Amino acid sequence: MLSNSSSIIIGSGIAGLYAALKVQELTAGNVILITKDELGESNSKYAQGGMVAVLKENNEDSISSHVTDTIKAGAGLCEISTVKMVSEYSDGVVKDLLSLGVEFDKDDKGKLAFTLEGAHSINRVLHSGGDATGREMANALAIKVRENKNIKILENTFVVKLLVDECCKGVLILNNKTKKYQKIMSSVVILATGGVGQLYKYTTNPIGATGDGIALAYEVGADLQDLEFVQFHPTAFAIDSVENRFLISEALRGEGAKLVDANGSAFMSKYDQRLDLAPRDIVTRAICKELIDNKVDNVYLDATQIHKDKLLSRFPTISKFCSDCGIDISSDYIPVAPAAHYFMGGVKTDLNFETSIKGLFAIGEVASTGLHGANRLASNSLLECVVCAYRVAEYLNTTESCTNFEVIDVDNNDESGKLSTLDIENAKQELKQIMWDKAGIIRSEVSLKTALMELDELKNKYYIKESCCREEYELKNMLVVAKLIVESALMRKESRGAHYRLDYSQTDEVAKHSVVNKRIGELSFVK
Repeated sequence: MLSNSSSIIIGSGIAGLYAALKVQELTAGNVILITKDELGESNSKYAQGGMVAVLKENNEDSISSHVTDTIKAGAGLCEISTVKMVSEYSDGVVKDLLSLGVEFDKDDKGKLAFTLEGAHSINRVLHSGGDATGREMANALAIKVRENKNIKILENTFVVKLLVDECCKGVLILNNKTKKYQKIMSSVVILATGGVGQLYKYTTNPIGATGDGIALAYEVGADLQDLEFVQFHPTAFAIDSVENRFLISEALRGEGAKLVDANGSAFMSKYDQRLDLAPRDIVTRAICKELIDNKVDNVYLDATQIHKDKLLSRFPTISKFCSDCGIDISSDYIPVAPAAHYFMGGVKTDLNFETSIKGLFAIGEVASTGLHGANRLASNSLLECVVCAYRVAEYLNTTESCTNFEVIDVDNNDESGKLSTLDIENAKQELKQIMWDKAGIIRSEVSLKTALMELDELKNKYYIKESCCREEYELKNMLVVAKLIVESALMRKESRGAHYRLDYSQTDEVAKHSVVNKRIGELSFVK
């Protein structure tokens, strides 16, 4: 039994790391931070472009301008109260991050440097390490977390189940190395488990983005919202790697790079007056049409008109990656194609980021807060991570909901510790192919119903009676979340933002959220 009030945080990306620091600071309690990988391994570590910040010293910017841009990009589905609150918090949170050792790039006058990204009306995106913002932020926060003696870190530990009766009671965990189960009891559990990119064949997300937090919340009856909205980034490096596709940041287009075909002809003027900086869903579908019409696997990003010195200093990560692949971005075109990138849906929360289950909170990509609507505005994601974390810490500081930890050893079931006899990797690849082909960028009733049928066949083919390892738990979670995404997409008979239906290309006049939970057992729409 630990002595002080306590909170459990699941996930060690930027949302989880910052939440651990702020919850511990503001509640003066203990925190257990659980991650299925090493500390800091997450989606946010791979974020390149930057983080939105509406700072008082940026005289050109304003909260109202940021709110307007976010709502426009969100295709009518943003919650204005959430957008306004996140924008208002950004200045204070950035100043706090700076005090924790997070460094953002500065201009030649020593002031914070802002860049422009798609669908933003002005330059308001901070960046770090040129094009390594997520990595730099995660590394700085991880150092502070490791230094904090009141934060206990459980790495290589998988959360198997949330423990819930009428409110949240704790978690059941599996140590991936020892294969031992434990229950950790606490009345506050914060999900910061990231997104779902690994449900798709092509994704910019790391291998751990398997939708675990969404599946955990669904299984205990929490409300889930807008699961049909998966954002596909228009420009991922169009050469496969083992796990994912390398992201070519939108910030490159913000600095002047253009999308072109194999002949070097720019094509975005055919699709939108904002050209290469149109919202991501528009650019993604434009590229898809080019691929189909020209029967090619990729288009190109032309950054050769940007001065070489600026190009290499502003985008060192992209420059090095491409150079390692034999491409000099100052003189060569970069082959790009869309890939699954970000999940706008997730566990529904209120403005304190508490879910429909008391004591269970959700922050970052796993949450559906109403900030992103149907199509996330570029670089709003990292801002959401830190504002959510800060707000939860503030809220917990005003409540008496925290209780002491209790750690209980659990007898291993008969299956634990055994090697899986299933071909888990092949099962995952089959699922990813189904989702890419039939529930991806362009959808229809026929494709979605076929996806449901094939997912059911896959579940029967790889039936898991009792999970015994991380990989099997991940597969089970992927199957749950994939089916929920498809069912939600099938129900939404319109096209809005990142959700595009070939058979329902219109956008309904009234925007509604889709909501599902296991208790009700069916989807519904709410205004």
